Amino acid sequence: LAWAYRRLQPGGRLVLSVRDVRTARPRRLRSLTAADRSLVHLFPGETLQSLLFREGFGEPRLRRCGAELIVSARRSSLPPPPQRSQRLSVIVPAYNEVATFGTTMDLLIEKTIPGLEIEVIVVESNSSDGTREKALSYSEHPRVRVILEEKARGKGHAVRTGLKAASGDFLLIQDADMEYDIDDYEVLLEPLRSGAVGFVLGMRTGLNGSRGMRQFGQRGVTSRVMNLGHEVFLGLFNVVYGQRLRDPFTMYKVVRRDCLYGLSFECNRFDFDWELAAKLIRAGYHPREIPVTYRSRSFSDGKKVGFVRDPLTWVRACLKYRFAALYPKD
Repeated sequence: LAWAYRRLQPGGRLVLSVRDVRTARPRRLRSLTAADRSLVHLFPGETLQSLLFREGFGEPRLRRCGAELIVSARRSSLPPPPQRSQRLSVIVPAYNEVATFGTTMDLLIEKTIPGLEIEVIVVESNSSDGTREKALSYSEHPRVRVILEEKARGKGHAVRTGLKAASGDFLLIQDADMEYDIDDYEVLLEPLRSGAVGFVLGMRTGLNGSRGMRQFGQRGVTSRVMNLGHEVFLGLFNVVYGQRLRDPFTMYKVVRRDCLYGLSFECNRFDFDWELAAKLIRAGYHPREIPVTYRSRSFSDGKKVGFVRDPLTWVRACLKYRFAALYPKD
């Protein structure tokens, strides 16, 4: 790949065919590795995608042809990531979050990660509580870009708008409600920066590390119902997609930019969390789950998930994106 990068012009396309050792039968694999013990380590999991990214290739597409993987990618106009400063794009969807928006933005502006530039993309959805005015007050900061939507179309729509504007090597979604801890960025990004995986989920845990993540003080019934609902929907997702995940619906989804190439998204509400996880898994990226600190807020504090409307969209998204064409343009 390094050889190809040096010889291709920026934008030049690389096409190669490699043996996918994951398709080999165990007996055949044992016989192959007995002769060459390095073979099994050639392309396990997402190694090939990570190598393409590390060596300066973008827009990767992998297609299976029998036991072979047909791979195409374009040579970037930038130096390979290890030879330049990399960038993290933090996408902040904001709607009626005036109580916590300023604190979130101040923490993001102060955040530094060695070896990473950070850009903050705020997508403000025409709030009625003063959040828009707060967002505009940060628009002159060199690290911040503010995008104003004419009307509120849902968190998913705001995130999709932010994804289109992002320029980073890594993309991270950050709500403005202070439920998640910005100090967790380093641990979430480490597997992506090392090339181990291309997709990370920040698995929500309580302040004491417990699985019962939603705790609304005196509203114990609400907490139990929502935690039970999480387990039911978790079971549905894992069965439909053949996974053993613990929190695919977390807001903290961190992804290497090239993993999204060729994928399109359409969900406007909280079903976007389902769509993003489902499509990345179907595209061959198995997420690594990393525990993060989660401070749940109640509906009286501004939580916007609907008890009836949103669960119906989740079931629809779960089934639709399991069977719909992954790359509709193909």
